[in-house]
Amino acid sequence: MKYVYYGNYAEYLEIGRVELFRSIGMSYNEIENQGIWLPVSEYKIKYLRPAFYDEKLEIHTYVKKIPGVRIEFEYEIFNEQNIKITEASTTLFFLDARTNKVVKCPDYLMKLIEAHWNK
Repeated sequence: MKYVYYGNYAEYLEIGRVELFRSIGMSYNEIENQGIWLPVSEYKIKYLRPAFYDEKLEIHTYVKKIPGVRIEFEYEIFNEQNIKITEASTTLFFLDARTNKVVKCPDYLMKLIEAHWNK
């Protein structure tokens, strides 16, 4: 159809999260290796304009609240003309992979988040 399939946006948001963690000094894989999983519990998206196949997109990802047992991400996706085409948010929770119980944001990750926090 020349337009990007709407279901692909969930993957774009995941890329935004992964790159945000990498940019503050810890890869998503490292978080999982420390025994923490981050399942998505909420996903909200607003399509402002379509994205087209073979178009370069830029994803801006933000954490606007200090996490507790949940971490909330907000996203803006821009097209090649720097026009915002999508707004979205996701909520994930910290899950201990061994016990399968919800836990607070681990200290090692909280320190990285706070060190990069824009006050």
